[in-house]
Amino acid sequence: MSDRSSKRQRGFSLMEMMIAMITGTVVLGGAVQIYSQGVKATFGVSQRAELQQDYRAATNMLKNDLSMAGAGLTNPANIPLPAVSPAPRYGCDQSGTCYITAPYPATGGVPYLYGLIPGYQLGPQLTSNPAPTDAITVVYTDSNFLLTCYTATLTSTTVVTFTEPAGGWAANSTCVFPPGITAPQAVNDTNVGLTAGDLVLFTLSNGNQVVAEVTGGVAAGSASFVTGDVLNMNQAAAVANSLAAQYVVPNPSAKPTAIPPTTGTAQRLLVITYYVGNTLTPSRLMRQISGHTPMPVVDALEYLKFSYDLFNSGTETPAVSCVNPGIAGDVCLSGSSTGLNPTDITKINILHMAIDSTQHGTTGYQGLDLETSVSARNLTFINKYPGP
Repeated sequence: MSDRSSKRQRGFSLMEMMIAMITGTVVLGGAVQIYSQGVKATFGVSQRAELQQDYRAATNMLKNDLSMAGAGLTNPANIPLPAVSPAPRYGCDQSGTCYITAPYPATGGVPYLYGLIPGYQLGPQLTSNPAPTDAITVVYTDSNFLLTCYTATLTSTTVVTFTEPAGGWAANSTCVFPPGITAPQAVNDTNVGLTAGDLVLFTLSNGNQVVAEVTGGVAAGSASFVTGDVLNMNQAAAVANSLAAQYVVPNPSAKPTAIPPTTGTAQRLLVITYYVGNTLTPSRLMRQISGHTPMPVVDALEYLKFSYDLFNSGTETPAVSCVNPGIAGDVCLSGSSTGLNPTDITKINILHMAIDSTQHGTTGYQGLDLETSVSARNLTFINKYPGP
């Protein structure tokens, strides 16, 4: 008979098992909590970095455009526009949608295109701030598209042809080619050529400068500027400062000494408007070029506000940080800008450009704010800064 142990094998008691389970649960819960906190911290850091990167790109684009205000324009940068109704405007695209209501500033009833156009309280009022936001518009010529190399000839009140100068490209003193380039791009170049909604500045042989909007008909050497354009630039021949008014009607019976067709040079203008778009949530910083569809630059924009430094060359006094320059009763930290116009602006102050991620409905990362100044070095005819 085999010997059997009378000693019973013992396992865990119920109490021991309960203690082990509780201990394990506590340890596992702590590990999960640490892991969760780590994930949240990683998310916050990555989102913060993404926010900073997007914001840096947006502010660099804005500051670069501001620094170019007036570049390539005559000094002072003030071009008369047609004084008719409906008045020339900006902030609208080819669909006829206007994103900000903004006629050009007028002097003596004549609207002018300046190198920089303040847009005091032209933007929407956001729920997070008590005052409407500002817009700002900068104007400079497109140096990438060598339209200025062509001779522009008005062949009718609505059509301009672009041809090589009679003496070749070198005959045009305003035509400067980059290294390795021997001819300008075609007028209808698919990458940089003219398209409907572009604004073109013509400097004509009769001494006039006029601005017109491309409406179509863009071919290898011509473009159409038909009346009824979205930006109200193309007016009838009877309207001063219109392109049609510069056209010379040919007279078949005229002598050889008859007045030749109006010719000149042309440059594409970049009329760039920044404003806060709030048609979608969250609100965003929008950038519109001339009569083209606006494009978003950065979203979750919470506020946008500007002021301007001007210098009165008549009285040799500065007007610093004016929120609505040139308007009677404007608010300036020093001096007064009453009676001045955008040609007297010497500096643009970004008072408040704020972005806030909580507009996305998340609290995972914070907001950013920009306050800086940009010199308007291309706007003034002379050095209008006060001397020592």
